[in-house]
Parts: sequence; C-alpha cells; structure tokens
Amino acid sequence: MQGRILLLCVMIGASTGLIGRSGALAGLPADRLELQPPQPNDDTRHVVLIAGDEEYRSEETMPMLARLLSGKHNCRCTVLFSFGPDGAAWIDPNNQRGMRGLDALDSADLMIIGTRFRRPNAQQAAHITRYLNAGKPVIGIRTATHAFAGKGDFGGIPYSEFGLRILGETWVSHHGRHKKEGARGVIVPEAAGHPILRGVQDVFAQSDVYGVVHLTEKDEILLRGAVTRSLDPDSDILADDPRNDPMQPFAWLHTYTTPDGSGTGQAFCTTAGASVDFQSADLRRLIVNAVYFLLKRQVPAEADVRLTDPWKPRFYGFINDPSYWARVGLTPADFVPGSWPDIPDP
Repeated sequence: MQGRILLLCVMIGASTGLIGRSGALAGLPADRLELQPPQPNDDTRHVVLIAGDEEYRSEETMPMLARLLSGKHNCRCTVLFSFGPDGAAWIDPNNQRGMRGLDALDSADLMIIGTRFRRPNAQQAAHITRYLNAGKPVIGIRTATHAFAGKGDFGGIPYSEFGLRILGETWVSHHGRHKKEGARGVIVPEAAGHPILRGVQDVFAQSDVYGVVHLTEKDEILLRGAVTRSLDPDSDILADDPRNDPMQPFAWLHTYTTPDGSGTGQAFCTTAGASVDFQSADLRRLIVNAVYFLLKRQVPAEADVRLTDPWKPRFYGFINDPSYWARVGLTPADFVPGSWPDIPDP
C-alpha cells in the first residue's frame, strides 16, 4: 500500500499543488505534509497545523483540516506530526519528544495546534517563541490547553503554561463522563452575532465537556458546552443536571501577551477536537470561520465545509501497545489528497 501511496504523492504534487522543499519524492519533505490551494494568489495565507497527541487522533484531524483549508479556502497548509524515536520516518503520536518541522512556523500566518504534553527541544521551541513574539494568531483544539510539558520554555513561558498563557486555559478536568457523555455547543446569546459563529447552528462532539475555570471577563466566550445523555449526535442535553448549570465554556477568544512582553496576539480555543468530533459539519465550520476571522478576512455567510476527499476518523482512546505505531508505519505521504490510509484498530 505504501508504494502506491508514494506514487500517488508524486502525481498529485505535479498536478494539484502538493509542494515540498528538497530531497526524494519529487522534492517532497519527509517530515511534513504541504498542500497548496488550486490557484494560489496574493491573498493566500500560510497555515501550520500541528498534530501530536496520544488520545484524540490529531494525526487524522489536521490532514483533514489542511485539505479543507487548502482546497476550498485559499490557504497554503503545512501539517506537522510527532515521529518515532531516533529519526524514525513513521508517525508516532505517543512519542512526546517526536516533534519535527517547527521551522515551518517561520513563514506562517496562523498556527492551529492540537498537541498533548509535547516536549520539544530548545531548537524546536525557538520557532514557537519567535512566532508568539510576533503576536501572530493561534487556534487551539481539545488538548492544546495542555499542549506541552517538561522543563523548557517559550521565551520565559514554561511549556506547562502554554495553554493558560496563550489560550486562556490549562488542563482542569473531565466535566462530562468520559466516553459516555457528549458535548453540544450552545451559543452564548451576547455572542450570537459574532463572525466566528456565522452559519454555525449545531456543534456536537463525542468527546466530553472539559472543565474550564481560568477564563476572565477579558475573554469572549462564544459557545458553552452542554453535557448530553450519550455520544449519539441526536442525544438530548441533560437539562436538569447540575453540571449544566452553568455550562462550561466550550469555545472562546483570548488575547495573549507575547513572551517578550512587547505586544499581544489573539487566540481562539475550543475544547472539542477529537477526530470523530469533526464529523459535525458545524464544528468544521467553526474552525474555518475562526481561520478567516484571525486572518482578518471576511467570514463567509456559510463557509463551505463539505469533505470531498476520503476521511475515516477513528474513535478516540489511548494506544498502549509500544510497537503499534511502528507496525502501522504511517508517514505524511499517506495523507495526500485523493486517498486515506487504512489504519488498523489496535
């Protein structure tokens, strides 16, 4: 299968805008997936999407979002992954020290991050620090509230405080029953006219509601997350449950101070974000709208979020088999448009 995919990779690179820097496979870099819009122009913006979590399948979410943003919304997209140890070519979401390719942020206009407890080395962290010191926008999904861990820092912001300082929240708790109860987005009445909510009506996530306690009056809450009876998208909200009074913040805007203290930047965060959550068209639309808003573009009345490429999101959960990812052998080339890898369940 891998040989066929690599051939497809070269063909798509020649005909539909898959781009690379240097090396084998017609110049395709081995440590990232890069996608161009069909007709790039002066308004094309560079979005870097960073995957790397052990539980919620961001290695499936970020390529899907990149295809959507590049194919329909005039974004050049670079997807970064965590890889196996010792220079391995295969993707390994369980390797917290496996981040590569963060130099892509040097030319980025927007960062979308969905990592969990990553431990970048100082050289990799420096790219994030420069990006944040420039006050550029950030979108965080699900575990981005606890995106990093360890003793390093981003220009004085400890890894463990990235979520709190940049997105407005850190890891707190599972507010709903994990893998038993879902989350439904409820629009905050005062935010109903916000451009990020344009065309958004029903956001449902099979991942549960997270506890959120550190936002302040300076943060703008757009959605609150209601605990639902089950993981069924048609599940009703538990109206009389005290956990829904009040409902937890589910999506918000936060202004961050740059690590060097010289300025500010804007971040959008949602605690939804398992790959299966993005089966919700309005969750995809929420993220696409946030991209437009943070890039200071006009948000469409109803952004096109139809998926025209194959995509097979898997249910979330930890994979504890230490040999699993090496056996699967996924590489960035497996996620080129027009196909989707058959990833076996552990």
